[in-house]
Amino acid sequence: MKITKHMWPVMIVSAQFESNTDEGLRLRDLENELVKEQECSVYPSYSYEDAIEIFISRADLGAVVIDWDICFDREDEKETPEHLVNAIRRRNKRIPIFLLTERVAMKDIPTAVLAQINECLWKTAETAEFLAGRIETRLVEYVRSVFPVFFGEMVKYSEAYKYAWHTPGHMGGEGFLKSPAGVAMHKFYGENVFRSDLSISVPELGSLLDHSGVVGDAEKNSARIFGADHTYYVLNGTSNVNQIIWRSQLVRDDIAFVDRNCHKSLNYAMVITDAYPIYMVPRRNKRGIIGPCRLSEFSEETIQAKVRENKLIPEELKKQSVRMSALTNSTYDGVCYNVINIKKQLQKSVDNLHFDEAWYAYARFHPMYKDHFGMADDDRNEHHPPIFCSHSTHKLLTAFSQASMLHVRDGSDVKIDPDELNESYMMHGSTSPQYSMIASLDVATKMMEDSGEVLMHDTMVEAVNLRKKVSMIASEMKEQDSWFFEMWQPEKVLVGRDYKKFEDVPTEYLCTHQHPWVFSSEDNWHGFEDMEDEYAMLDPIKLTFITPGLKHDGTMEEEGIPASIVTDYLINHGIVCEKTDYYSFLMLNSVGTNKAKQGSLLAGLLKFKEVYDANLPLDVVLPALVKSYPKPYSGVGVKDHCNAIHRYYKEHKLLDKMQAAFQVIPDQAIKPSEAYHAVVRKNVEYVELSQMNDRIPAVMVVPYPPGIPVIMGGEILNDKARPIFDYLTARQDFENVFPGYESDIHGVERIERDGKKFFKTMCLKK
Repeated sequence: MKITKHMWPVMIVSAQFESNTDEGLRLRDLENELVKEQECSVYPSYSYEDAIEIFISRADLGAVVIDWDICFDREDEKETPEHLVNAIRRRNKRIPIFLLTERVAMKDIPTAVLAQINECLWKTAETAEFLAGRIETRLVEYVRSVFPVFFGEMVKYSEAYKYAWHTPGHMGGEGFLKSPAGVAMHKFYGENVFRSDLSISVPELGSLLDHSGVVGDAEKNSARIFGADHTYYVLNGTSNVNQIIWRSQLVRDDIAFVDRNCHKSLNYAMVITDAYPIYMVPRRNKRGIIGPCRLSEFSEETIQAKVRENKLIPEELKKQSVRMSALTNSTYDGVCYNVINIKKQLQKSVDNLHFDEAWYAYARFHPMYKDHFGMADDDRNEHHPPIFCSHSTHKLLTAFSQASMLHVRDGSDVKIDPDELNESYMMHGSTSPQYSMIASLDVATKMMEDSGEVLMHDTMVEAVNLRKKVSMIASEMKEQDSWFFEMWQPEKVLVGRDYKKFEDVPTEYLCTHQHPWVFSSEDNWHGFEDMEDEYAMLDPIKLTFITPGLKHDGTMEEEGIPASIVTDYLINHGIVCEKTDYYSFLMLNSVGTNKAKQGSLLAGLLKFKEVYDANLPLDVVLPALVKSYPKPYSGVGVKDHCNAIHRYYKEHKLLDKMQAAFQVIPDQAIKPSEAYHAVVRKNVEYVELSQMNDRIPAVMVVPYPPGIPVIMGGEILNDKARPIFDYLTARQDFENVFPGYESDIHGVERIERDGKKFFKTMCLKK
């Protein structure tokens, strides 16, 4: 299917559209010329107010024609044409806007309006044919400008209908049409998907591995938009972005300073580069939410002390500088660092700074995040080392899954050689890139360039409104001596000189002021002790819901609702959350979220409250759980079930054990790389948890929640690491008491014996 001008409607705004007046007749003549002669489509709007709503909800309009002269005295017209023009230009700087007016009315049009439109069309002086031609010309120019460089060339090539004699083998989709299964796939996806699935043999589209041609132009444009000196498109996920960064800068026996709360791809980067790791330790609050590392962790004195105290690093290597630091920003729960303060500390003792911003690619495009992202525009002349950022553009922007970006900012003194970095890029990249993924990165960039701040502000407004709605419902329920879910957010906000309840603060204020979201030690709603001023903030669009049962100070109440039961219920009702912890769950409010989704979520949470308060049987609430495990769960009420698990957590101090486990950095027996070498050489064996005292795991052990390694490959489970053993044992015992609640633990396998499950982990042979 070709993208035609017919797909980009002309919105004509006039109350005279269907009237039996001379103006109505001329408007219908104009519509007829546009549709029949110019092959365009028309979308009528009968008021300025409706036009604003239509424009906000539709991004596919190709031009807007506004009747300037209509209905200033109409009682039902709440907006003016000037407001409409301003609203359009706030959201789209380039769409053609025409004012339809009389020559004599020209003097009454404000200069500010004339500066924002493209043309005035005289109602009576020109023919409908001429007016339609002017509109069509501008529309075609605009549609061409919508296509970013790579995507535009890919569309152009796909629409050329060339005979391909190169890979891929389906040859533009023809191969699928030779089998029923292939036909089904072709019908499902549509022809454009296959026609744009091209080969590296297409010279018109440049080379991703050489960063040449239009693909290179697209990467350069992304660098400009995202504030980098160099940007690379990576099509096999941010896990590989991290590998490319590290492989380009570290070699065997270099020292790396790593956030213990890092993605496992960075742990694997330590394996691949054969580096010595030392760790930053993040804070955790009493709810188990992961917080920021202390600012003191980044000081020169702390880093040097960690190197000195590391028994694994040879003395002769301890004098070398730390080659790389890696910090997760923002965290999974939306904690964002003030990177300006961190850079000032790290640049004293680290050669390269890496910010893993997989979930945070949008930060540059809203003033709320000022100074809190890796490519922040601080003083570029100040001494700083090279800075690397990894972005999962697919996570919260609009690229296809696995489509990511690697951003580089040169240091003040040390410049990154693109040819040298590209050796690492080619080591991890494919020689058969998926061109639609490249196009999605190109388009995601263009969207942010054209209207990034508007899109992010809309996203933030929707997120804040949802936060306020949940708080309002919770307050109403408390007044009725009942309960509801709450949000991890400030309870009160300073507005002027007075504090207001969060739900009473105007949404626009919360979306335009950073201070309500910044952590402080004075207002400890966040639960992190000894919080530094102006150091970290909560991302408003990452929504952490709190379930009853666990107080702010970590005290467990008599009754409670484990979050996993709520999220399992929501899944059964078509609502999938991002991350589930013990008494909280995370929802992401991205540019693709809409009010319908939010309404469904609130309805689902209210419905859960209803079935919980009625103590309906699990057979009705969680039928799949009962079907799999009828003996322990059939006939049990959902409230009774929640409280049974809650009591188990409380009596066995499961959350206390989790906290203790993550405050320990175990002793390193060998490097992570050496532990992996033992796996390759088959010098490993599975050891059950009960027998793991003083054993060395060959792989990292990562419990979900919270998704952080409790122990790395090469670290030893000795007496110092006893809290880790206790926590894993508690998780094992819990799973045996409550079947069906087996959560993912990377690095742990389960075996069954005598009707019970036991954990085992791959360890080095003795």
